Amino acid sequence: MYEAYWNLRMPPFESRPDPRFFYGSRVHLECLTRLEYAVTRRKGPVLLTGAAGCGKTLVCRRLLASLPKGAHEVAVLADPEPEPEPFLREALRQWGQEPASGGKAELVAQIRSYLLENHRRGVESVLVVDGAHAIQKPETWNEIRLLLNPRFGGRFLLALVLVGRSEVVSGVRSLPPLDQRIGVRAQLAPLSRDETIRYVLTRLKRAGAGRCMFRPRALDAVYQLSGGVPREINSLCDAALLRGYLERAEHVAVHHVVFGEEAAADCPWEARGHGAGARGLARSSGSMPQ
Repeated sequence: MYEAYWNLRMPPFESRPDPRFFYGSRVHLECLTRLEYAVTRRKGPVLLTGAAGCGKTLVCRRLLASLPKGAHEVAVLADPEPEPEPFLREALRQWGQEPASGGKAELVAQIRSYLLENHRRGVESVLVVDGAHAIQKPETWNEIRLLLNPRFGGRFLLALVLVGRSEVVSGVRSLPPLDQRIGVRAQLAPLSRDETIRYVLTRLKRAGAGRCMFRPRALDAVYQLSGGVPREINSLCDAALLRGYLERAEHVAVHHVVFGEEAAADCPWEARGHGAGARGLARSSGSMPQ
């Protein structure tokens, strides 16, 4: 709705994960590198954790987008089934396989056969479990462990990526044989204040903006209210751009971010002059990063 008014080619702050808008903060790049290393070198299961909205799904999508085409068969389980048998069936479906009609043992055997056939063809098998914190049953964790048993030359035939909030750690630790096989662990954290500002500028640039329409103090307000959580940043900035458009404002000001003039007048960061830092950062990066 507001894209034409702000001279944007596309919405810059959509809530859905889009690899085109990936912002490489220090922590996000480190986590992405760890995932790439584990998957491409077949180092065993990967455990990626982080608070809700910190960008776990986007990091995974960036990982999958970086894999060579035709070299990997990928199954992504978003909001995985908590029960063992439905979990295994959904994994097979995501790999494009018709699940066997039998029970767990037959399904595990079918997946093992599929992994071995992929290996023979020179294709790597990847299973991403996004939202793994939802798995509470030890039986399901045990079935996941059994999928890791097939190896060739000491290397795993399955690249398993477990993604979830911090609760997933206790689930993995409840089964020591699985916990001991985790080859790489990575943890996402909220963005710092400077990273939050660069995050906003980066998304605006990739959406086609030729300038930063957010006032420095508005950027500070975004950080204060979001705590540096990307999902919250997106929500605040999207709503602020809409409010600025409805007012036909030239820039996005603090009150567009904090829901009104009265709230803006009471903002502690407004009174303390925190906007100077945001202004300096925007200027030092040429207003819009590449």
